[in-house]
Amino acid sequence: MPPTVESLEAPSIVATDQAVAAEARRGLTSTPKSLAPWLFYDAAGSRLFEQITALPEYYLTRTERAIFAIHADEIFRSLDAPLTLVELGAGTASKTGILLDALARHQPEILYQPIDISPSALDEARAQFERDLPNVTVHPCIANYVTQPIAIERPQRSKVLALYIGSNIGNFEPADARAILTRLRDQLSAGDALLLGADLAPSPTSSSSGKSVTMLLAAYNDSNGVTATFNRNLLTRLNHELGANFCPERFAHRALWNPTHSRIEMHLASIVPQCVQIPANSAGPALTVHFAADETIHTENSYKFTPAALTALLVDTGFTPTQTYTDPQNIFDVTLAHIK
Repeated sequence: MPPTVESLEAPSIVATDQAVAAEARRGLTSTPKSLAPWLFYDAAGSRLFEQITALPEYYLTRTERAIFAIHADEIFRSLDAPLTLVELGAGTASKTGILLDALARHQPEILYQPIDISPSALDEARAQFERDLPNVTVHPCIANYVTQPIAIERPQRSKVLALYIGSNIGNFEPADARAILTRLRDQLSAGDALLLGADLAPSPTSSSSGKSVTMLLAAYNDSNGVTATFNRNLLTRLNHELGANFCPERFAHRALWNPTHSRIEMHLASIVPQCVQIPANSAGPALTVHFAADETIHTENSYKFTPAALTALLVDTGFTPTQTYTDPQNIFDVTLAHIK
């Protein structure tokens, strides 16, 4: 789900407000209505997402973490040291600590560059690693890596291992996912590598291996309602930052599996007919948004991949897959790919 180099200047508050205002106007005047998932990640949304990753239904985080715990040393033995790590969409980097801890066994000093849109999440990651891993230097970069340029620091004689984990790649339309990986590839050099974490599609059969659609849906509609609160928090953000008057409780959280496009979809469905006002802002004049009963705002897609689709995506964007790591149930995939 949802996107930091200490020497880079963070985007201004005005620029951030402009981006939020422009996205709200674009999405809420579209048919059907939609909002980009990067809007989830204000401070409250980032905290809620961290809660989601610890839920029993949300298998993605614990499964990927287990893969790292088992294979991290093997991954780094296969790469040329010294390495600097760059992570797209790092969040609080809770799983990345496993990788950094393993890399510390292979080299004495590490530069880690987490890139994320949430300053609070990056502050948490930085504080944790400065406390727990003193040989790791953290240079965070506050940026939306989808819409803003990023810079990669490359210490002398160092290779770059780019991390794009947590199935973040699944949050983008296929063309956008290819564009993100292509831009990343253009910033890397021969000898660099990518570690890509992606959620696998449900098994088409009832075999003991793989996930079921029921398991998948539960991960996005937990019994405690945390994901529903996370989804509705997007509306709360628009209220706080744009002065909108959404009543989040008048919208129902919906998660559904779209087998045609191999994706989970999240929506906010208007429970009743209603109108929402957004005052004039940098993106344009005051806006009245009308909702019919049961009309939805499409807030997120989470694409799920077959191994063949992942290989094709990497090859098409200039990477050479060299090793795949998965769990015993084959529900999550971590692929190491090189640049030749």
